[in-house]
Amino acid sequence: MFPTVHRYLLVPAAAALLPLGAVAGEVSLSGQASVKYTPDSARLQFTASAEHNLPETATRRANEQMEQWRDGISDYRDQLSAYSDASVQLYSRSIPSQQRDQEPQKLAVASQTVSFTIADLSLLNPLLEQAQALGMDYNLGPHQFFHSNESSLRKQALAGAIADARARCDFVANELDRHCGEVISININDGHQPPVPMMAEMRASSDTVSEVGPRELTARVSATFELE
Repeated sequence: MFPTVHRYLLVPAAAALLPLGAVAGEVSLSGQASVKYTPDSARLQFTASAEHNLPETATRRANEQMEQWRDGISDYRDQLSAYSDASVQLYSRSIPSQQRDQEPQKLAVASQTVSFTIADLSLLNPLLEQAQALGMDYNLGPHQFFHSNESSLRKQALAGAIADARARCDFVANELDRHCGEVISININDGHQPPVPMMAEMRASSDTVSEVGPRELTARVSATFELE
C-alpha cells in the first residue's frame, strides 16, 4: 500500500492570507502536507554480560553467552544487515560490604554488544525471544523503527506542501481577480524533524511485539508568488 499524502488547504478570507508586509503584485503564504506510513525496518542492539570475581571468568561467560546467541540466530543471520558484535567491555564495580570493617567486594563485569538492522519486521519477535532466553539486555523504543525509503516519503510530503502553497496562491489570486504567477522565493522545511507517532508505537504481549503503529512526516514551505 502506498503512503497517503494529506494536503491541508485552508480557505479563510483572502485578506487573512496576505501579510501586512506584502507589496503590490506579490503574495506571501505557506503550504503544508503530510505523509502517513508504517515503519518497515528496525535497528536493534542486544548485550550479553556476566559478572565474576575473576575478570577472565566473567569474560569467558560473556563469550559463551554470545556464542549461544550466534547459534540461536543462525537461521536469520543472512537477513541481518550492518551486523557487528565487536563491541566488548570489561570493567569492575564495587558492592558495599554489610560490615563496616570489611572492604567492598569488587566484581569484574564483562559485556559484549551485538547490533544490526532488519528490513523484515517478522524477524523481530524470534530475535527478541532468543535474546530473552539467553538473558541478554536490550531496549526497544520508537526511535529504533524506521522506513527503508524515508527519503522518498520526505519528497512526497514536500511535493504536497509546494502544491498546497500554489493552491492557496490560486485562491487568493482568484479572490482578487488576478492570476497566480511564478514563484519569487521559497523557503523549505522538508520534514527533518523526528517523525510523529500516530498511535502507540507498538503493542506488546508476553514480551513480544504485535503491532508497530503508523507515523507521519510533515513538510512545510513558505513562498512568495507574483500576482499577475
